[in-house]
Amino acid sequence: METLQADQTSLQCPNCAGQCLFSPTEQALTCLSCGTPHPVLDPENDTDASGEFPFDPNAPESDKPQVTKERAHQCQTCGGTVIFTAENLSERCPYCDGAVVLGRQDIGYRTKALIPFQADADFAQRQALAWVAGRKAAPSDLSGTVSKGRVAGLYVPFWTFDSEEAVNYWAKQTTGSGDNRRTRKIKGAMHIRFNDLLMPASPHVTPLIRDGILHDFTPSDLRPYDAGFLAGFAAERHHQSVQEGLDSNADDKRWLIRNRIRGHINKSGVHNIIYQTDSSGIHYRRILLPVWILHYNYRSKPYKVVVSGIDGRTFGERPFSKLKVAAYSAAISAGTIAFGLAWGVAGIL
Repeated sequence: METLQADQTSLQCPNCAGQCLFSPTEQALTCLSCGTPHPVLDPENDTDASGEFPFDPNAPESDKPQVTKERAHQCQTCGGTVIFTAENLSERCPYCDGAVVLGRQDIGYRTKALIPFQADADFAQRQALAWVAGRKAAPSDLSGTVSKGRVAGLYVPFWTFDSEEAVNYWAKQTTGSGDNRRTRKIKGAMHIRFNDLLMPASPHVTPLIRDGILHDFTPSDLRPYDAGFLAGFAAERHHQSVQEGLDSNADDKRWLIRNRIRGHINKSGVHNIIYQTDSSGIHYRRILLPVWILHYNYRSKPYKVVVSGIDGRTFGERPFSKLKVAAYSAAISAGTIAFGLAWGVAGIL
């Protein structure tokens, strides 16, 4: 596969002109030839990157896409588009492990900030194996299979959104049963403030990936974007406008608002919630967050385990052992029966 030529000069070792890759353990660019670490950012450029940008849905968007030097690699399986900076570590898609082919120059939006990888590949591999070992209902030979799996480091695109929501809502509450069943109408108003609401900026960021890093996000950890942080990793750039980002995550936001309304009403039996909201004070960030994805196949079916590149939080997919599930079910049933008999013998029933 062709190596990308973007920012190659800045990725050369100043000591020996060797190729540098970003090291999560060193938090620096490390030369593959002489091993010397070099800072990614000069001190004067390593500034606060947690700043947000205002968005007015009624005005033309000022944030425009740009054609870059990087040439994207298109996955032939899932359709994902990723870029590789410096050495290409793989010819596979980090999202699905499908084959990728070199495409045209990438057209995307400028990333505002990112959180660099803190966990390296060896750590991610250990986390994935530990997660699998903790799955009691998994097949006995699964750990051996996962240990042969391929781990891929990927920067995935996310939004953060702030907004103020003036909400008017209407709902129904049903209480009682039978002849005493009653339904009454409820209405009310409330104010909701969303701060740093983290939302995927790509359809390829699945719930599995999002849940692997969602709880790890801290705005103060953001660093100014620099291609040096991407050296040796794959990345998907931002390809959504701000309005497209808001629209694609509208269902999640509606779910959050309905949950806030339930909490505001604070009564059981509430249903049929409808609402109107006036959004204002919208601010956003375009960021990249790091994730390790370990792909493996078990009995010809693909699975993956996701490890946060920040602190190692791990989620995954795995098969179940039918024999173990049956054994656990039998044990639970036997325990329930024994408890019932003991209770009865004790004269409680």
